[in-house]
Amino acid sequence: MYFSLIKIFLPTAVAFFFGLFFTPIATHFFYKYKMWKRYSRSANGTTSDFQKINKEKEELRTPRVGGVIIWISVLTTTLIFYLASIFFPSSYSSEINFLSRNQTLIPIFTLLIGSLIGLWDDLIQIYGSGRFARDDKSWRKWKVFLITFMSLMIGMWFFYKLGITSLHIPFFGEIYLGILIVPFFIIVALATFSGGVIDGIDGLSGGVLASIFAAYSAIAYANNQIDIAAFSAVITGAILAFLWFNIPPARFFMGETGIMGLTITLATLAFLTDSVFILPIVALPLVLTSASVILQMASKKFRGGKRLFKLAPLHHHFEAIGWSSYKVTMRFWIISVIFAIIGIILAIISR
Repeated sequence: MYFSLIKIFLPTAVAFFFGLFFTPIATHFFYKYKMWKRYSRSANGTTSDFQKINKEKEELRTPRVGGVIIWISVLTTTLIFYLASIFFPSSYSSEINFLSRNQTLIPIFTLLIGSLIGLWDDLIQIYGSGRFARDDKSWRKWKVFLITFMSLMIGMWFFYKLGITSLHIPFFGEIYLGILIVPFFIIVALATFSGGVIDGIDGLSGGVLASIFAAYSAIAYANNQIDIAAFSAVITGAILAFLWFNIPPARFFMGETGIMGLTITLATLAFLTDSVFILPIVALPLVLTSASVILQMASKKFRGGKRLFKLAPLHHHFEAIGWSSYKVTMRFWIISVIFAIIGIILAIISR
């Protein structure tokens, strides 16, 4: 028991301190090559409410690829403990290695590929021109297609390689899906990614996602999936290192390279821990953020252009009604921690 906790917490600490060490190097690179958005949303048909809350933000002078720090820290930490088990073989180094084919290979692959696709998106908006550089609807459709294709591959791995054919519904038992597990994973991955619009205020996404991944570390530990627990905790440590530099005033934004990799990995972990139906509770801030955008769009379409919120996503609505960005961020963090705890409890007692 005690050694399994060391296996979780030691790599977490390594990821955090590596992130702190790596960030100044990465930040110098970000600013040297001016890796910030080329076009501002406030200059592209946004409302007066958004321009009002956005007027003091240096969106065009803040790098948007900060998520690189997270996934490089995670992958480096994973590699450190894997290589230690190879070059310094012992019962301890072997046990503390959390890279395993049946538990963490797919989440690591998901994080890497999702983050690289997100980095490509970021670089287009940094150095590109034309519609794609402005993140127009046609480019968003391409992103949805890429995520769908990636999710299809992961879903097929779940079904054909891992034999996942059913999901646990809390307090009700198993529901058999068979091959339908594949399209269901695609839906969950897209829904989780849609919550990525939470990356809109300094420190907001980092604090929320850290709570969510910490919760999944606890859920995996309760399932005796120690490798997944360690991997989720490593992501948490890397996010906290990112957050150290992302709190106001942020040195950089997470960008798509962080959001895309993390949200799709989150969906993957939910399936691997058989807690998909707990995910909306653990990740409630993401759900609320995504839902606010959907409801706003529906309201405009079916209510003659009337808005349900002053602004969407939800965090900008609270800014528009007078909350400071600090208050919004802190309260979202609090909600995230509380519902992460509730999700852990439900995941444990509903078995």
